[in-house]
Amino acid sequence: MTQSLQVRVQKFGAVLSAMVMPNIGVFIGWGLLAALFIDTGWIPNKFLGVLVSPILTYLLPILLGYTAGSNFYGRRGGVIGAFATIGVIIGSDITMLIGGMVMGPIAAKLLEKFDNAVKEKIPTGMEMMVDNFSLGILGAILCAIGYAGVAPVMTTIQGILGGGVKYLTEAHLLPLVSLFVAPGQVLFLNNAINHGIFTPLGLQQTAEAGKSILFLVEANGSNWVGLAAAFALFGTKMARRSAPGAVIIMFFGGIAEVCFPYCLTQPLTILGPIAGNFFSLTVLSLFDGGAIGPPSPGSVFAFYLMTPKSALVVNSIAYFGDLVISFLVTSIILKLTVKRDADDEEDVPVDTTDGTPVVITPAGSIHLAKLDKVVFACDAGMGSSAMGVSILKTRLAKAQLHPNVDHVAVAEIPADADLVVTNVNLAARAKTAAPSKPILTLSNFMDQKEYDRIVREIQSMLADAPASAAPTAAVPQTAPETTTTPRIPVLKKENIVLGAKFSDKLAAINACADLLIGGGYADESYRKDMIARDQDVSVYIGNGVALPHGLASSKETIQNSGICFYQVPDGVDFDGQTAYLVIGVAGKGDEHIDILGQIATCMCEEENLQKLIHAKTADEVLSILQIKM
Repeated sequence: MTQSLQVRVQKFGAVLSAMVMPNIGVFIGWGLLAALFIDTGWIPNKFLGVLVSPILTYLLPILLGYTAGSNFYGRRGGVIGAFATIGVIIGSDITMLIGGMVMGPIAAKLLEKFDNAVKEKIPTGMEMMVDNFSLGILGAILCAIGYAGVAPVMTTIQGILGGGVKYLTEAHLLPLVSLFVAPGQVLFLNNAINHGIFTPLGLQQTAEAGKSILFLVEANGSNWVGLAAAFALFGTKMARRSAPGAVIIMFFGGIAEVCFPYCLTQPLTILGPIAGNFFSLTVLSLFDGGAIGPPSPGSVFAFYLMTPKSALVVNSIAYFGDLVISFLVTSIILKLTVKRDADDEEDVPVDTTDGTPVVITPAGSIHLAKLDKVVFACDAGMGSSAMGVSILKTRLAKAQLHPNVDHVAVAEIPADADLVVTNVNLAARAKTAAPSKPILTLSNFMDQKEYDRIVREIQSMLADAPASAAPTAAVPQTAPETTTTPRIPVLKKENIVLGAKFSDKLAAINACADLLIGGGYADESYRKDMIARDQDVSVYIGNGVALPHGLASSKETIQNSGICFYQVPDGVDFDGQTAYLVIGVAGKGDEHIDILGQIATCMCEEENLQKLIHAKTADEVLSILQIKM
């Protein structure tokens, strides 16, 4: 697969995932109702069993249509997406999950185009009437089109796909898809594979037969548990230190992405997950296994929650057999290919997109003629890159380098940038967005050593420049002094809480929201934005620190810039990482960038970090965490 195609599929998978994942709890709830109350369930109950079919037929597709529409055009897009989806639901006699995933975005984009076309032409006082009637009229038209035109097409397509899967299953050929699924997962195409193909078809099969093997093609994560366990015992020195954690996270948490990097360091080990998945699908095909819903995330708990009573034994054999075979095959490969002796070297940081250590550069270009502008790119250009800018500026200044350093979204790298810095997982997208730019990668935004390594690489690239091209670096401009009016302190003593305890990350984020809202920094709607931000991308930033904050669209809900500080001696889990310091942030306008940068600069110093973790008074915290606006 070419790099550009891989990136496009990753982006498509991200779009599908953004439609499905916010609703996965409803999918699981529906699966539990089916597992318990249908005629073949654990406790059959005709009275409660009638809930199963309407939820599958109506609620799930409408939720997908609403979520898809809102992803493209906010709440207004979600409403018209749901309206358009009901047309394809009524127009088809099969489950129209795919219909919702199609009609939602189309309806939202059309409404957005209409709104943009008329927004400057609406007379004052008529805005609400135009908004309501435009949504109603366009929604009615799309609903009718969905019923009469889209539903028959989607039914035919889904019928063809379902017929193909049925043929593969009856011919016992379904295990062959393992040859494509496992490599696709490693390339982070799993969202497109699972949410775009197997989940919609699996739900249709479940509606007809009570369970489906398709839920366990991609989402059965036991093969990745086996691979990580093999690396924990037989991998390189660095792999042996970290892989046990990956085993625990994958087995109990179902986050397969933590296992993929191990496979990328030893590509031949992909044969382990392929072999395990092949065994699992063979057993499930021959002995009528399957699940009643998508086990998401793919943990052992989710696997058994979605296992019907009739398939308990078969599914168990498939799950643990998959794990063992993946472990054995991967172990054999590692024993044959990995040297383990007294001189076992540490793994070299490698960019997994093309194998080039540390730096990705255009062909034939490994030097910098000038260094006027460096951009730090992250997915949205708001949180992690903003922190990275502040730290990188400090490190570059110590090396007597003074370029302009800006934060951007990875899809919006400017043409005048001389160098790009980004997370290793975004390297391929950065390379696509800026194919002619040198790109440096890091994996931990809070690790000082990674920034020092990047500075050394920049110095090397400048030193390698031709003598005729004298490197230059922009001299920072001193901002003019401005007069400010009195304001609420950014960090008040009463917003410093020592010795806090939280049951989970949601409790921690809510606690931050309580202080920020109660202190007059933001209104109540900022709470849901803080939660949504962590759902999009974890607010854990490394070094035991989490920074709950809002979305790019949250600026209107923030009244004053401020932070709150929670010291959590026992730690609180943020998606497999433990945070001992939780710092809530509300930045008004563009001030949130400055606040995040100042916090990151402070936390990057190990001495400051330890003082804050062990601080006994609020005054100690204030003396270290000095945020200036």
